Amino acid sequence: MYVNMLGMSRMRTTFSLDSRVLRAARIAAARSGKRDSEIVEEALRSYLALDVVDRVRERATLGAEAADALVYEELHASRAAR
Repeated sequence: MYVNMLGMSRMRTTFSLDSRVLRAARIAAARSGKRDSEIVEEALRSYLALDVVDRVRERATLGAEAADALVYEELHASRAAR
């Protein structure tokens, strides 16, 4: 684990991807001037709706566990509605 310039901890990991997904990520990275890992992280953050989770946590008067439970309940409900 290491910490980047923004103070966010980072973990190095290995996982397998479909070759077409990896190729698309590499193309997106090259076009945007970003690293492959940044593209994958952005995609995961978007899929996991972490921006929504962070906004709810900032405004919540609930405890951390109750707020997380509410966020993920709503996230699952919105995905089921798609």
